[in-house]
Amino acid sequence: MNRTDAVGSDSARRITVALAGNPNSGKTTVFNNLTGARQHVGNYPGVTVEKKEGRFRHHRHEVHVVDLPGTYSLTPYTIEELVARNFVIEEQPDLVVDIIDASNLERNLYLATQFMELGIPLILALNMSDLAEARGYDIDAELLSKLLGITIVRTVGHKGKGMEELKDAIVSVAEPERPPQPRPVSYGRQIEKELTGILALLEKEPGVTERLQARWAAVKLLEGDEEVRRRLQQLVPDASEILSRTEAAASRLELAFGDVPEILIAEGRYGFISGACREAAKVSAEARHSMSDRIDSVLTNRLFGIPIFLGLMYLVFNLTFTFGEPPMGGVENFFEWLGGAVGSLWPAGSESGLKSLLVDGIIGGVGGVLVFLPNILLLFAAIAVLEDSGYMARAAFITDRLMHKIGLHGRSFIPMLIGFGCTVPAIMATRTLESRRDRLTTMLVLPLMSCGARLPIYMLFIPAFFPQAWRAPLLWIIYLIGIVLAILLAKLLRSTLFRGEAAPFVMELPPYRVPTLKGTLIHMWERGWMFLRKAGTIIVGISVLLWAMTNYPQPPESQLQRLDENQARNVKLSHSIAGRIGHALEPVMRPIGFDWKMNMAMIGAFAAKEVFVAQLGIVHALGEADEESEPLRAVLQREYTALQAFCIMLFCLISVPCMVTIATVWKESGSWRWAALQLVGLTLLAYVITLVVFQVGSLLGAGTA
Repeated sequence: MNRTDAVGSDSARRITVALAGNPNSGKTTVFNNLTGARQHVGNYPGVTVEKKEGRFRHHRHEVHVVDLPGTYSLTPYTIEELVARNFVIEEQPDLVVDIIDASNLERNLYLATQFMELGIPLILALNMSDLAEARGYDIDAELLSKLLGITIVRTVGHKGKGMEELKDAIVSVAEPERPPQPRPVSYGRQIEKELTGILALLEKEPGVTERLQARWAAVKLLEGDEEVRRRLQQLVPDASEILSRTEAAASRLELAFGDVPEILIAEGRYGFISGACREAAKVSAEARHSMSDRIDSVLTNRLFGIPIFLGLMYLVFNLTFTFGEPPMGGVENFFEWLGGAVGSLWPAGSESGLKSLLVDGIIGGVGGVLVFLPNILLLFAAIAVLEDSGYMARAAFITDRLMHKIGLHGRSFIPMLIGFGCTVPAIMATRTLESRRDRLTTMLVLPLMSCGARLPIYMLFIPAFFPQAWRAPLLWIIYLIGIVLAILLAKLLRSTLFRGEAAPFVMELPPYRVPTLKGTLIHMWERGWMFLRKAGTIIVGISVLLWAMTNYPQPPESQLQRLDENQARNVKLSHSIAGRIGHALEPVMRPIGFDWKMNMAMIGAFAAKEVFVAQLGIVHALGEADEESEPLRAVLQREYTALQAFCIMLFCLISVPCMVTIATVWKESGSWRWAALQLVGLTLLAYVITLVVFQVGSLLGAGTA
């Protein structure tokens, strides 16, 4: 180990620096400028690769400089790359100085990202800065430094410029009390999920964590790095579990994306670099991105970027309705048949608690939710195509400008995108935000992103009350209302409770890819299976509980005498626990267009938003007199107006999120107060907005539509 070898006094120490860089980056010139005549040349042990070492003194510190072989990466395809990597891992220098050719910034930063993954203190020397400026490059070194979490120094090696600044930086970064931590590269949701699994196994092995940076080792294992694999087998007596987990992860990724993990990870690094350069450098002439740049010039255009994004989302919703309607009708017919078949096991007109439980509680409740599975699968498939193609990263880049204007961290858009699937993992994704202010703000507004659980509500009411031409636009408007409210609420929070500047970040821009059919189907099925699993567990349980609440207690028989069957069932419903709660809430909820039956359905929505639809099915099934029950949409059309339907959707969009979301906010924020603020604040906001819409709409005559 070469770290912190004291010389002379506590304030002076011997610092070991590894000097790295691409070939022709000016590394040798910088090495000569730093060390002068105090250098010697030899070979690395066992190989013919030249080893140059030198030293200099600065502020009483003796600095030992090792000039590593010029390499483009740390993937050991060549002996030079292997030597450079092994020196950093085994000798553990105090820091690495990576010499960057500023006129070829993106290409040179690829090596830097790999040093960042190693977790070693790092300095970037933007060499040939004069040449970069002459070629029209405008690099904001200060911003780039903040984005990467790395100290950056401008140098012009052949003129000796920036050498004193570089020496100062070396001494400063090498201080053990506060070594700067480079920002990690994020490889996207699915790759990060696989890395987390491998990392968990590695961190259980002390031999690994003592000798290797665990996340770097996980990345290299997933890349298929044989050298790291051999080292792991030396450090861990039985590495079979880790290796088998890695192989399974690699297979899943290749199946999903159609490429091996090594290529996917390389693309992730280039995406990270591309995002950083777009923020901090005005010109990028990399031929590798020429096609991407031409596409991005349209898709990420300042004027057209957001309209294109909104247009694509509209097409997604139109696809969801157009192609989802026929299979949805088929599923609806199946559950109607199933309910009739199960009900026919009892004599016609007979009263049976078990029959009601099976037909109204389980089949009616769960079937009312599962009927929307085709629409949900189509929506998830479309979003998967946009994600896998690389477009969603561009959508995040487009909205980053807006995010900065409202005071949010640009990376906050990533959890918001995840929130369109489910709010709970979206809240957990805020862990990537470094500022607590950014995390809390994002967490509190995330429920305004319409999660997949709300989609059944929209799919129930929109086709029931609005003509075909209005269905996709209305769904688009509902989603857009949530986004706009989230932006406004975030702006309010950042200007009151969470004042402060948003931290800079790198928005990864992966290269465009043609999504594979397998990858799209896998991503669609993963999210669809989560919905099915919830329908088969949580929604079944809650549906049974709500069925009991809508059936018990029963009114006295004397109260039901002289009533026809339909009147008797309505009296029973009103007398039940849920009915009493619904009636009790009526004075408060009537001004926003809710009747007591709709209030009953809202009880279940707190447990899970999908249960709102299930409870509506239970309530209206119990209230119907006919043996051949009508489809739920037909019942709703008879009892409510289009204005009420819109207000119900609006309230469900804005109001209190499900209990799992509240619990997750409590856990992730570390305080029940933030969870309570979210619960109360969003519910009040939903009530006020829905009240205004319903009352204004009623005055304009929409309530009678």
